[in-house]
Amino acid sequence: MVTTTKRTFVLVPGAWMGAWSWHPVAGKLRGEGHDVVALTMPGLSYGSPARGVRLADAVDFVVREVEALDLRDVVLVAHSWGGYPATGAAHRLGDRIAKVVYYNSVVPARGVGMIDENEVYGKAIRDSIAATPDGTVPLPLEAIQFGLMPDASAELQELVFGLALPQPGGYMVDALDVPTVAEAGLPAAYLLGVDDNSLARPGDEFAARLGVAAVPVPGSHMALLSKPAEIAAALIRAA
Repeated sequence: MVTTTKRTFVLVPGAWMGAWSWHPVAGKLRGEGHDVVALTMPGLSYGSPARGVRLADAVDFVVREVEALDLRDVVLVAHSWGGYPATGAAHRLGDRIAKVVYYNSVVPARGVGMIDENEVYGKAIRDSIAATPDGTVPLPLEAIQFGLMPDASAELQELVFGLALPQPGGYMVDALDVPTVAEAGLPAAYLLGVDDNSLARPGDEFAARLGVAAVPVPGSHMALLSKPAEIAAALIRAA
């Protein structure tokens, strides 16, 4: 990877994941001379209760972290469900944001929560919230093996299963009352794994919400863990 401009990347993980899901990519970005902050949303680490956590809490958290570190010219990167808190935060952070990059990510439509982006996913989410005592959505091993990362080794699939935590239900139900970042005048890009079959809608549809074409990158939905060098290189090009 070769780049002449130092960037500050803030990495927002997808559902069930923490900052750890970005660590292999973050290491590659750091190795190329960039500053990197990887975030874990409230309710998705041990000791951080998931009950009652709402999408607004995740948006507030991203904003607080960027402001507390006084970050400027931020390339805000969202993976998967992370498109929700990243989009909400980008609107509030304004001129601190240089670009928003969505990677295998939902680009939220105004007033539409994750639960309403796909009828099949929505039913599974509702059933999980109703069945769990803390209103969370667990991640089955089978979803990792056959959906999120079918191209990864069994060892990596099982490691991810052991690291993932149940997603707070409020994160999946709540919607944003903001337009897309492109409509707000923020530069944006969309990276789409060529083997990703786990998005709630085709990635090209999400890219179209930004008015851009999806840029193909290697791997399935979780290639940030299985192909970190390639994904880091794609982020640098997109930034």
